[in-house]
Amino acid sequence: MGHYEKKFIKRNKEVTIKFPLARDGEEDPPEYDPETIETWIYPNEYDQRDYQHTLVENGLFENSLVVIPTGLGKTFIAAVIMYNYYRWFPEGKIIFMAHSKPLVMQQVEACHKIVGFSEKDTITMTGSTFSAAKREKYWREKRVFFLTPQIARNDIAKGVCPADKVVLLVCDEAHKSQGKHSYCVVVQQVAAATRYFRVIGLTATPGPNAQA
Repeated sequence: MGHYEKKFIKRNKEVTIKFPLARDGEEDPPEYDPETIETWIYPNEYDQRDYQHTLVENGLFENSLVVIPTGLGKTFIAAVIMYNYYRWFPEGKIIFMAHSKPLVMQQVEACHKIVGFSEKDTITMTGSTFSAAKREKYWREKRVFFLTPQIARNDIAKGVCPADKVVLLVCDEAHKSQGKHSYCVVVQQVAAATRYFRVIGLTATPGPNAQA
């Protein structure tokens, strides 16, 4: 996993880690680790790029759309955010969605190389890789999921995925998130189950207007 530089954050967790959809008195926030929640970590064995550091910091504490050209580190930014949520919320589910099996596999390899998630806590699910019973088992036992949005959408709809445990959604090629696209549906499904989750979109090709 390499060496990491610690960055200290405010001790008031509810203020520091803001979930925009959350409202006072609705439900209990996800359980967090009282030690790791006081810091966030950033890899220092890679070239230090100020814009990446800024985008990571923003994404940790606010829902964000990361718009940068291909090759400038969108996956790096997502992986660092994911790893900190992995540290902060030991019972939470972290989901990285990409549109196709090759893209999912590409992101799995890159994220593991950057931050080194524990293999026992991660799973890749694409197409008909596993039966519904197997997926239900993995949703209970694993913490970091790399999959296509159709699998997340279907498993939430069937009650296989515990949507109320999701603390972070990452959407690759997020410019496709319009209308009834599976990304949009998954966000709506999770929002119906919990208001304490973060959404990170990644794209190199933003749309021509705010709606897009």
